[in-house]
Order: sequence, then C-alpha cells, then structure tokens
Amino acid sequence: MARSNQTTTVTEFLFSGFPQFEDGSLLFFIPLFFIYIFIVIGNLVVFFAVRMDTRLHNPMYNFISIFSFLEIWYTTATIPKMLSNLISKQRTISMIGCLLQMYFFHSLGNSEGILLTTMAIDRYVAICNPLHYPIIMTSRLCAQLSAGSCIFGFLVLLPEIAWISTLPFCGPNQIHQIFCDFEPVLHLACTDTSMILVEDVIHAIAIIFSVLIIALSYIRIIIVILGIPSAEGRQKAFSTCAAHLGVFLMFYGSVSLMYLRFSATFPPILDTTIALMFAVLAPFFNPIIYSLRNKDIKIAIKKLLWPHKVFNASVS
Repeated sequence: MARSNQTTTVTEFLFSGFPQFEDGSLLFFIPLFFIYIFIVIGNLVVFFAVRMDTRLHNPMYNFISIFSFLEIWYTTATIPKMLSNLISKQRTISMIGCLLQMYFFHSLGNSEGILLTTMAIDRYVAICNPLHYPIIMTSRLCAQLSAGSCIFGFLVLLPEIAWISTLPFCGPNQIHQIFCDFEPVLHLACTDTSMILVEDVIHAIAIIFSVLIIALSYIRIIIVILGIPSAEGRQKAFSTCAAHLGVFLMFYGSVSLMYLRFSATFPPILDTTIALMFAVLAPFFNPIIYSLRNKDIKIAIKKLLWPHKVFNASVS
C-alpha cells in the first residue's frame, strides 16, 4: 500500500483463500496444475475436433466448440494466478490486475451463460419444431448468436468495472477469496457499501432469468421426447440433450451457490470450495461430459487424434 500524508491508498490486494506454501500449498498446486492442463487440452481437442470434422458443421456443434474455446480463457483468467499464489509467500495482485481479472473472468462467464441459454433454445427448436429448424437456425443466425453472446458478455460488464475502478480503497486490503470477485472487493471499499446489495440483485436477476429460460426449454423438450412413440427415437433425442443438460446443471448450479445468497455468509472453507466448483471443477468436467455423452464428438476426437486408424476402420 502507498501512503500519502494521513491517507492510505490501496495499490494491491492480498489473497487469503489458500494456505501459505509452508502450510502445504504444494499439495494444492500439483492437482490444480494438472487440472488446468487437462482443461486447456481437453477443450482444445473438443474445439478442433468439431472444427475439422465437416459432419459437425451445424449450429449445435458450433455452439459446443465456441463454448469449449471460451472455457479455456475462462479458466486462464484465474487459475494461473492461483497457481502462482500457491507457491508465493506474497499472494498479492495489483489493483489494475484485480480489475482486469474480474472483468475477463465474469465477461467470459457471462458469455458462456448466454451461450448455454442459446444452446437450450437451439435444442428446443430442433426437437419441438424439427420441420422448421433448418429454416429458423440458419448458419447466418448461428454466427450472429455466437458473436452476440460474446460481444454482449463483454460489453455488459464495462460500466460495472468502470464504477469499481473509481471507488476509494484506503483500508484493509485482504481479499477472503482465491481470486478477485465483486463482493469481497467491494467490501474493502472506503465508501457506502449499500451498492453491494444492488449488485447482488442485478446478478441474481440475470442468473434467474437465464435459468428460467433454460429450465422451461428443457421441460418442454422432455415433454415432447416422452411423446415420441419409439424407444429408439426417445433415446436418440435424450442423448442429444443429456450433455447440454449436464453442463447446464454444473455451470448454473455452482454459480447459483456463489451469487444467489445475498447477505448470507459461509465459512471461509465453504466459500473457497464453492469458488473452486464454478471456476475449476465445472470447466474440468465439461470436456469429459461432451466427449463421453456424445457419439459424434467421440468419433470426431478419434479422427483428430488417430486419423489413419479411424480412416482405415471407416474404409473397412
């Protein structure tokens, strides 16, 4: 912190979510490092498998590939800093670094949330209105929805980050979390913190609105699927939605635990666990869910990793 006469201005924050190195942080560093490597490689494999297989050049798989691409940067916004803090005795981040981390982490998270909502609507149209699906979900609309999800996700947070950057921070600088997040940072501001409740309400409305759209879409989808006469048809329809539903539950389940609690406080260890759920574990399981639950993506991954083997098998 820098001092100017009697005023103390905070220029960096100190994380307190993880134990110090001498207390066994290496035990956290090693698994987190390998999880991060898996997230990056796993999502890159899904992304390139979809992009390089012409059979998967349709709206559903386009959304999956973009979601996988966003996941790489979503985790990169926080995990590398977590890793460096685990093996550092300082465990600090500059004010600008904290603002940038919040901006990119939540912008990418917003983009993913909008994209998941778009994917649910896409599945709703495909299953509930299959005859009109090719007319409605054109490649042009698909590109517009994908770009719109990312652009809106990044633009909507700019006013909030700009406002936080103007707040005075002159007291304690210890963030009780493993990365910079809105609530723990705003609690350190030397000003009226009543805006924290407004922030919570805005975030809650956005989360609940998205969850309602996705939930209603899947309820309608399930009703239509249950009405399919053949068991094979029902199984095929369910298989196309199972992966999306699994990712939706992982993503919004952990996000809801973190941001739909308002003034409720959790013990620090539970806070850290919930943060790890949506910042690390959800992105870790997403490539597993998509590769295990989707036959087309499994074949595309095999083609990407073992092109000659798959090619020979297909010829025979």
